[in-house]
Amino acid sequence: MKNKRMFFSGLLLFCIIMALPALGDKEKVPLVKVTGVVELVGNEPFTDLLITNSEHSYYIASDEKGKLYNLQHRTVTVKGEHIAREGRFANGRSAGIRHTLKNIKIISIK
Repeated sequence: MKNKRMFFSGLLLFCIIMALPALGDKEKVPLVKVTGVVELVGNEPFTDLLITNSEHSYYIASDEKGKLYNLQHRTVTVKGEHIAREGRFANGRSAGIRHTLKNIKIISIK
């Protein structure tokens, strides 16, 4: 009985020690300023809002869509957190990088 308790106590301690780095500082997300045209792409119910410029098409995070939905086909300048994630096909090949903006703040509308 004592050996079981010691084993599970050791296992619990190991799990806590392994989880500590994940509890530390969050990953720093770079802030970017983007100017481009707001576009709605896709088919209902799977639509996405994008800000497209000469560099990239930036997807707008789903909780931020309300800020830009009525600005479609207009040129806007926004500032927000830029997240770039590489997509992968099932066979492991790269599907490209998806650029997403979150926590956006509208700077100007043209």
